[in-house]
Amino acid sequence: MTDSGSYPSDEAARWARLTDKQRACLDLLLERQTSKQIARRLNISKQAVDLRLTTARDVLGAANRDETAILYARLRSTYDRIPCDPVILPPRPELVPSDFPDGNPADVLKLHDRSAAKAGPSGSSPPFGIFWRRDYRPSTRVAIIMAMLIATLLMIIAGLAIGHSLTRLISG
Repeated sequence: MTDSGSYPSDEAARWARLTDKQRACLDLLLERQTSKQIARRLNISKQAVDLRLTTARDVLGAANRDETAILYARLRSTYDRIPCDPVILPPRPELVPSDFPDGNPADVLKLHDRSAAKAGPSGSSPPFGIFWRRDYRPSTRVAIIMAMLIATLLMIIAGLAIGHSLTRLISG
């Protein structure tokens, strides 16, 4: 520390020599936690906390626990900075209490999510799209099934007729 040029590099070297486990103990020390409280929070023994803090004190060149905390706080403010601005997320939306007895005024337009109506229980759309929805009456469902069966039969008959015509054309 004799010249000002070696002072920052000496601090950087001290910061680099601190282990992550020592820094975890020092962070809690800055919160004015005792060794016993730090041990509980980190799920380690009190002796391990005292050993980490003593080693950190020696690395930082401090005389006692309070000076260790002061030196660590100064180093942390210099060397433990976030290199870029953190992403600022908008606050989560909250429900607002309603002034209406049932929660909805009578003159409000009710909006429905069409994708939710199309989606099945697993969130995927049903195999026949809007033809097979849960809100159809049973008679409508029967009519849809009958229309599908008739369409399928017509396609089978058309395929057989085309096949028969091609067979007669080739054989003869």
